Amino acid sequence: MIDLTSPQHPPLCAPLVAAMFEDLESILVTEQEIRERVAILGQEITETYRDADELTVIAIINGALLFTADLIRQIDMPVRVDCMRVSSYRNNTSPVQEPEIIDMLRLDLRDQHVLIIDDILDTGHTFMRVVKEISKLKPASIRFGALLEKEGRREVEAHPDFVGFSIPDQFVVGYGLDFAERYRQLSCIGVLKSELQNPPSWA
Repeated sequence: MIDLTSPQHPPLCAPLVAAMFEDLESILVTEQEIRERVAILGQEITETYRDADELTVIAIINGALLFTADLIRQIDMPVRVDCMRVSSYRNNTSPVQEPEIIDMLRLDLRDQHVLIIDDILDTGHTFMRVVKEISKLKPASIRFGALLEKEGRREVEAHPDFVGFSIPDQFVVGYGLDFAERYRQLSCIGVLKSELQNPPSWA
């Protein structure tokens, strides 16, 4: 974890988002650590599907947008991409028990190898809901990858096949993760200051 009060702290995020950077209590994962881990995940996924002709990646948006974009460029095989929009937090810091699927897929998944990519595995309710819906489309296989896995939060049986980082039970933003649609463009992943974790005026 990086102490943001240290005068030696390097400017990890672009100047245009400096104000958002100041809203972080600490940084859990740096931009460099993300880049290195995504490359490793790409290699692991490529090896897992080495006997498949192609892979269909389903991004859970908006949160997994940046992660998915970087990840698929590290997968050395033909990849199709589609998106599923799911609302889990609804401007709160805790996920709801019944995630709402707002927008479904366009691709035909029958007999396809499917890899679902989400930003964070928290309680597991979003994972279960998405897998249930995709299973109805008769894919050849379903695997699940998450950028982050939050420790001690699981409420249902949910076991990701690929995980970027395990993090403590803190509310994080950056690299696609938001609070009320802000902070997504931060290049690092950090803990949002507790005094800012309230329903915002702009939501």
